[in-house]
Amino acid sequence: MISTAPAIHRDLAIERHTLSNGLRVVLHRDTTLPLVGVNLWYHVGSKNERPGRTGFAHLFEHMLFQGSEHVGTNDHFRYMQQVGGLVNGSTWYDRTNYYETLPANYLRLGLWLESDRMGFLLPALTPEKLENQRSVVMNERRQRIDNRPYGRANEVLHELLFPADHPYHWPVIGYMEDIAAATLEEVRSFFRTYYSPNNAVLTLAGDFEPDEALLEIERFFGPIPRGPEPPPVEAPLGELGGEVRQRVADDVQLPRVYLATRAPAYGERPWYAADLLSTALADGKSSLLYEDLVYHRQLAQDVSAYVLPTEIASNFYLVATCKPGVDVEVLEDALAEHLDRLATSPLSAEDLERCRNHVLVTHYRSLQHLDNRADRLSELTTYFDAPERLRDETEHYLDLSATDLQDYAQRFLRPEQRVVLSYVPSAQA
Repeated sequence: MISTAPAIHRDLAIERHTLSNGLRVVLHRDTTLPLVGVNLWYHVGSKNERPGRTGFAHLFEHMLFQGSEHVGTNDHFRYMQQVGGLVNGSTWYDRTNYYETLPANYLRLGLWLESDRMGFLLPALTPEKLENQRSVVMNERRQRIDNRPYGRANEVLHELLFPADHPYHWPVIGYMEDIAAATLEEVRSFFRTYYSPNNAVLTLAGDFEPDEALLEIERFFGPIPRGPEPPPVEAPLGELGGEVRQRVADDVQLPRVYLATRAPAYGERPWYAADLLSTALADGKSSLLYEDLVYHRQLAQDVSAYVLPTEIASNFYLVATCKPGVDVEVLEDALAEHLDRLATSPLSAEDLERCRNHVLVTHYRSLQHLDNRADRLSELTTYFDAPERLRDETEHYLDLSATDLQDYAQRFLRPEQRVVLSYVPSAQA
């Protein structure tokens, strides 16, 4: 039984500072290995876009690797590879992040590269670079979404869960017509609005001297001027108005069913209940849905459940693919049975302990990696201005009882709150 967080985790070394231009800095020293992680979060994602102009945040994830005033096109990758470093970035509904892991004695290189594209990207932004990355993103959308089996499922779910003017309605990657319509001046304006030090968090994790590192951060990032305060995000969200259903005929081999509901925002107590419930339902072969639907009744060949860690609202998902010969409605009914049962019967003590331990093991295993620790510290600072939450994040799960999970199911998983999306082979349409 896992009941408390390990002492080494509670003693996690965390310093936080704020530069005069508003850049928030988190320092986590760990000298176990001669490595350092440089992790930069901008508090901008697809939710900061607007209908008709979607995909800008993801486009910028690509554009920031195309060089800045003092770094040539593709040189960011080249400099990192020359010293054996790893580098990447990603975009989400609420943020865009960039991260490097490199030998500790090359920390200055990572700071220079990140500061140059924060402070000096626009002089190097050309129509040719925009067209190049526009084509890359459009091809990425074709490969990952438009031409992939079940590829648009998550987009459709968000379109059904959230009204058209809600910032989680549209996909992170954007719609093809919006990507094609983006102009150079719109792209420049988006950068000026969101990619400034006062809208960013810089985390260092690894083998460095904090005082020396802070001086280097001040040297590279301090001269970058503060930007405008980003406009607030409006998130109108009325009632769903009853169960929503959609059936999609697609070029797929097997039917698949998605059951989704709205959920509270990441960080709220009910969010952790949702996360624990998703683990109980479908994480591992001893989970409730796997044992019943995959192993015993053999209605599904795979099943998953998850809740998104998003900032202003969230979603709870169940996804299951039919076994050959199983009708999608039969599988849907079986999933609904489990959701209904959660509202009427609390989890057994054994199931609660199993899924709680699974969450904690996953959490601590992730934090064994330096880059994951840096990313979590940036995340908790961006959303809550509280990197120290990493020390007691697991307490949110340990504090939940079977009654708390049952209450969540009664409040948030009722039939009238569900979106049901079924994918079927075109021949069955």
